[in-house]
Amino acid sequence: MELSPEALDQLVAEIDFANGDGLVPTVTCDWRTNEVLMVAYMNEQSFRHTLTTGLGTYWSRSRQELWVKGKTSGHVQHVKWVRLDCDGDCLLLGVEQVGPACHTNRRTCFYRELRDGKWRETMDPMED
Repeated sequence: MELSPEALDQLVAEIDFANGDGLVPTVTCDWRTNEVLMVAYMNEQSFRHTLTTGLGTYWSRSRQELWVKGKTSGHVQHVKWVRLDCDGDCLLLGVEQVGPACHTNRRTCFYRELRDGKWRETMDPMED
């Protein structure tokens, strides 16, 4: 996304990072079907990186560092659109996902469904 530094600053100013201790939950979905692929967190730095590179970039809470999705696996996310919720404290990314989104090698992280009081797997891992 081609944005001037001023335009990027204005977009950042409209996101309520303070409410979540510097992080906002970010739901990532397929840009065409709206299938939810994963949920992660963004801070201001990862949001800026996402918009300047066009790649889904998040804040890893466990590693305390930027996390460019797919940097090591090749399963990158090309960001097609970004939406901000009504309160300004949650993001929705529409992405073109290359390969699986989940570290379990499934298309989505949401492959378990509650059925008859138990979590049931509804999707097999993708083929390599």
